[in-house]
Amino acid sequence: MTVSLKTVTLDSKHRELGAKMVPFAGYDMPVRYSSDLDEHHTVRRAVGMFDVSHMGEFRLRGPQALDLIQRVTSNDASKLTDGKAQYSCLPNHDGGIVDDLLVYKLADEDYLLVVNASNIEKDWNWIQHHNTQGVEMEDISDRTSLFAVQGPKAQAALQSLTDVDLSSIPYYSFVQGSFAGAPDVIISATGYTGAGGFELYIPNESAAMVWDKIMLAGQPYGIKPIGLGARDTLRLEMGYCLYGNDIDDTTSPLEAGLGWITKFTKEFTNSENLKKQKEAGVSKKLVGFVMDGPGIPRGHYELVDADGQKIGDVTSGTQSPSLSKGIGLGYVKTELAAPGTQIFVQVRGKNLPATVTKLPLTKGTEE
Repeated sequence: MTVSLKTVTLDSKHRELGAKMVPFAGYDMPVRYSSDLDEHHTVRRAVGMFDVSHMGEFRLRGPQALDLIQRVTSNDASKLTDGKAQYSCLPNHDGGIVDDLLVYKLADEDYLLVVNASNIEKDWNWIQHHNTQGVEMEDISDRTSLFAVQGPKAQAALQSLTDVDLSSIPYYSFVQGSFAGAPDVIISATGYTGAGGFELYIPNESAAMVWDKIMLAGQPYGIKPIGLGARDTLRLEMGYCLYGNDIDDTTSPLEAGLGWITKFTKEFTNSENLKKQKEAGVSKKLVGFVMDGPGIPRGHYELVDADGQKIGDVTSGTQSPSLSKGIGLGYVKTELAAPGTQIFVQVRGKNLPATVTKLPLTKGTEE
């Protein structure tokens, strides 16, 4: 049985650019245009553009919108002011995570939630199930394109396309304005690379025009289109979680190092049990690690101690283009989670040494 994949608005453009397309989260997505290595270094050193229009966007409006967000998310959305965004997660009733997401405050009683592509339907149903007070919910995913323009030269590359002073937008803040001739674009100082830059939420009908204008304006700065392959190595160097790999329905936000977005100053789904977990302490933690020598860790490889006893599993792993070493994320017993601890990764029957390393594993830009 063949499953029909959804396509992003600029599907034909990516194919014209020579992108290798792969199935990802139910979409046909560009994984690379040239090489993962070249695209990774382009973002760390200059500027690259990702089409991440597969992501989901929900509008929540009405007098009870904030109350609903407060009940279903772990972070404290009451702290948001207009033009601010917040990283958060949707806890489930069993101690795990439905999804991680961004919450944008557009105005009083008007919020945008940005969720993972693979979880759009799941998240919608989860939030709708808790919507007991008539909050107006609108799924605008299929009519919204999202470009991530990332890298140390992103601001310079984009500034000529808007009257908005991009240097005045702090991290995790956004402005709505005209951009590259398209109205009502959300220009957000967020991203998934650690290299700085902006994410642009654009109506589908303007997507092709905006893409072309960005590519033209970015030429003097070395802009290139970037695929999902480099997106994964970039986020992994920063230690950013990927839903389905490093966090899922069975992992607690506290185990995943997301205590900073888990605020017990309010009540939310399963907050009582998570609070007890925090007080008791977790038995395992998500850590970053760097291989001491050769070897590339991959998801589901076992992590063991010096005696060969299993202590956890790799959740994400790759060869770091910035470090030229194998790096990974994985859950280990709490007593082995301190930076500097030596652990071992089972690679093809061998126990290869690695060192638990404080996140991020690299700087966000390359000198």
